[in-house]
Amino acid sequence: MRPSLTPRGLLLAGLAFALPVVLIVVPLAIFVVYSFFSVDHGTMVYTPTLANYGRFFTDPVFIPVLVTTCILCVSVAVICVVVGYPVAYFLASLRGRWRYTLLLLMLVPLLMSYVIKIYAIRSILGQNGFLNAALMTLGIIDKPSSLFVFNLNAVLLALTLLLIPFAILPIFLSLERIPGNLLQASYDLGATGTQTFLRVTLPLSLPGVASAASFVFVLAIGDFLTPQMVGGTSSFTFSRIIYSQFGAAFNWPFGAALSIVLAIVVILAILVGERFGQQEAAR
Repeated sequence: MRPSLTPRGLLLAGLAFALPVVLIVVPLAIFVVYSFFSVDHGTMVYTPTLANYGRFFTDPVFIPVLVTTCILCVSVAVICVVVGYPVAYFLASLRGRWRYTLLLLMLVPLLMSYVIKIYAIRSILGQNGFLNAALMTLGIIDKPSSLFVFNLNAVLLALTLLLIPFAILPIFLSLERIPGNLLQASYDLGATGTQTFLRVTLPLSLPGVASAASFVFVLAIGDFLTPQMVGGTSSFTFSRIIYSQFGAAFNWPFGAALSIVLAIVVILAILVGERFGQQEAAR
């Protein structure tokens, strides 16, 4: 017989369901409504219109910026997964308290201020930063390079450094859930370590890889602060355009329309990652 919920339990359950609605659904609904308004000389016009969406599709600026931003964020996700997988695999192979101690140390940067981390990265990538100084000391370059200074390369590297921990954790959790008896059975059947990894470990960890990639992509495509601080004027991302519409341009309806477009891209990325993860888990 299933126990019945007490009034307090029902209240807590209701609050648990209401919280996502209040924090996610309601703001999105407001943005959807605002996206059909317009601005005339700084004054909000509440007459419904599709002009904001028409501007997005007809203006030659916005779609190329969105495509460039998506390519950038996919690159960040791929690099984070490629770099984070060996780290997660190493952590999962440890035994005892060292596994979670090192994992905690990997996640410590998440507790730091985001702005402080960006300034630290700027000090490394800057014209007179640590990276240029090290390359000049090694004789690789003769003068400071601008390869990672206020451009998309700087944004790519900065986002990768900031978001790697978010890729390590899902992959680590998927590796940790792999039953040890499957690996042992593979060895007992004569498989080498490489064969066991390619035929057992890697396929079983792909749902975690898909989760990590989609998670990093979503975080990267919604980040406007990192491109703002390390990208300069030559690397305008889609999130920066949205930020400018709510800021200097004071065109909230158009910013809301662009936000809805970005939300659709994010939802599609999440669905693709979830679908891929489910397909791999079902194999």
